[in-house]
Amino acid sequence: MCGRYNVTDSPEVRQLLAVLGVQLYPVRFSHDIAPGSVISIVHNPGDGRRISDALWWLMLDRKTLKPDYRYASFNSRSDKLSLPRSLACKPFKESRCIIPASAFIEGLGDKKTYHMIELQHSAIAFGGVCQHYLHQETGESVYAASIITLPPLPQWQHIHPKSMPLMLPLADPALLDAWLDPQHTDTADFAALLEPAIRQTQKVTRIGKPSKWDATGAAFLIEEGLNG
Repeated sequence: MCGRYNVTDSPEVRQLLAVLGVQLYPVRFSHDIAPGSVISIVHNPGDGRRISDALWWLMLDRKTLKPDYRYASFNSRSDKLSLPRSLACKPFKESRCIIPASAFIEGLGDKKTYHMIELQHSAIAFGGVCQHYLHQETGESVYAASIITLPPLPQWQHIHPKSMPLMLPLADPALLDAWLDPQHTDTADFAALLEPAIRQTQKVTRIGKPSKWDATGAAFLIEEGLNG
């Protein structure tokens, strides 16, 4: 994932949060969210489902509780989730989350070709992992989060040829419930989700500068059901 998304107060986002069973507020709305920002996550820390603030960077410096920028941990690769030494391994088993979004940006890698991706008629439910940090001296409490990324699809070769973010299917409430259940530790049940596929039709628009989200071309669709 290129590393930018947004979330707006729209009917689609309101519907997503209704499906997840959480209130609209205190969602943080923003037109442009970059790694290291404070974001909203939907999770269940063990006493019920809620929306919490989190830093979009899974590895924090335990002395400052700020992003440890030595390691790019705003994304977590799906092929490393089961590796015991992976930062995301334990959170994937015990503290998965959903990150609401309206759209996100992907870059081709040439520093000039960027696209905005939306889901047709729907907000985006990024599948993510989160981790709780507690400062031993001050008692400050912070959540950190990361978006899971999948291998790319052929349909994405001119968008982002290395990966695509995990977008959970909103039409499967039971799966969403399992994803947010901290007691559901059998991650084998999520194996099919970690296979790249177009689960909802995507609307793709060429843009100019990522931070400006300025459309420079007509949108096109990548239809639901396409996979590798």
